[in-house]
Amino acid sequence: MTDQAIAPGSVTSIVPDDGGGMPRARRRRGAGLARVGWGVAGVVAVVALWELYKLLGPAEGVTVGGDGSAGSGVILLPRTHDRAMPHVWDMVARMFAPTSGGTTPPLIVSVLEAAGTTLGLAALGWLIGVVVGGILGIAMQRWRLVEWGLLPWIVVSQIVPLIAFAPVVNALGSQIDRAGVFPWPQWFSVALIASYLAFFPVAIGMLRGLEAPDALHLDLFHAGAAGWWATLIHLRLPAAVPHLLPALRLAAASAVVGAVVAEVSIGLRGGIGRMLIQLAGQASSDPAAPWAPTFGTVATGLVAAAGVALIGATLHRFRRGEEIR
Repeated sequence: MTDQAIAPGSVTSIVPDDGGGMPRARRRRGAGLARVGWGVAGVVAVVALWELYKLLGPAEGVTVGGDGSAGSGVILLPRTHDRAMPHVWDMVARMFAPTSGGTTPPLIVSVLEAAGTTLGLAALGWLIGVVVGGILGIAMQRWRLVEWGLLPWIVVSQIVPLIAFAPVVNALGSQIDRAGVFPWPQWFSVALIASYLAFFPVAIGMLRGLEAPDALHLDLFHAGAAGWWATLIHLRLPAAVPHLLPALRLAAASAVVGAVVAEVSIGLRGGIGRMLIQLAGQASSDPAAPWAPTFGTVATGLVAAAGVALIGATLHRFRRGEEIR
């Protein structure tokens, strides 16, 4: 007898592959490098398009309609002169110049400090949005009547202009604070407004994820007399992870946008939104300066989304829906 049987309990080292002989870990690394490469290529492409349009575009842009006076008509193409559209290298150089001249720290230091303040408020808003959105998603999955009555209002809530909604929230918070019901600092209004944008993707992602389990798995739990809570914890929530993680990343970026808009609307000092308004008022004399907090806002959103991605890395065993194909 030439065939050799593998003894029970023996372990063989098998490297999972994709059917073509490439280990899955190597595929993940390759896909990660490809994403980084495409990201860098996208930034380079945007810079190249900016400089190309500045080189070839009309200095005063293209305007349609109006009576010929300055500011009249509809601008179809933006202006390309240095005050309206500075060079990218001028924007970068301005970030390392003093904030307001003299011995003040570089502008990038002020941007980082303001971005840290905004990021903290956005993180608080994100936490509130995750809790509220998660509860709403579970309630809509549990009771169809709640979904039918609540889901349209959740969608409609995102149509309300945030820049008009923020002062209302701030005024309401000031009244509560003056009435002595409980302390309501101004920064809490910013966090609450950030949560207003963050809860929507979480609620939708939670609802979609909780409905993701196969009917066969649900029937197995029902056959085992598992209750609704046991099914939720051991089946629906693990199955919801691939749907919920992208929603959490989107909620993090949305929370940053909400925090910046709220800072602009209610005038909260110390955040990057306030800095945007202050430097935008100096754009005529210092056109490159407003771009520093703009870049800081983008970086803050990326940091927020990356932080959520790190949370998702700890849930790898539940992320089959996000596996690289």
